[in-house]
Order: sequence, then C-alpha cells, then structure tokens
Amino acid sequence: MKIYKLELAGQIKPGQCIPDVFATIHRPLGDDYVNVTLRWADGHEKNHSVQADDAGDLWSMAECLQEILDSHKGTNSMIHDYYRVLQNFAD
Repeated sequence: MKIYKLELAGQIKPGQCIPDVFATIHRPLGDDYVNVTLRWADGHEKNHSVQADDAGDLWSMAECLQEILDSHKGTNSMIHDYYRVLQNFAD
C-alpha cells in the first residue's frame, strides 16, 4: 500500500461546526519532497516542502503540524503521532 495524499483536520473549538485549520499532505510520484499545505478557514494558506529522506525535516514538520492542528504546543508523544503520519510519505 502506498499513500499519496492525506487530509488532516485541526481541533473543533466550542461553538463551531468545523475546524479552523486543515492540512493536506501530498507526495507526487517520483518527487523527493513531501508537500504540506495548511489552510485556515479565513482563506490563509501556507505551503511547506519537506525532504522525504530527512528524519529531522520530517520531525520539524510534525512539530509544526501538531502545534497548529492541536492549537497548543504538545509533548513528544503528541508530536510523534504526526511524525508517524509523515513517515507514510518518507523514503
């Protein structure tokens, strides 16, 4: 099995129906980079390119995803959950 694209949703805040932020993780066939796009409900978007064979780069992106999607700075085990997701796209 190979995963090419995955959508993640941030936390739903009290009184809201949908999350404030979403993340799309995508690695095109043959590309050396994992592309991560963060999209906020207000239309703001930020793109990241992560080296697919660099564990440090993947961990850094996992830290970013965890803090943005969970709306707080998390523990190593929380970050590791996101790191495992990113590993699906790694070399």
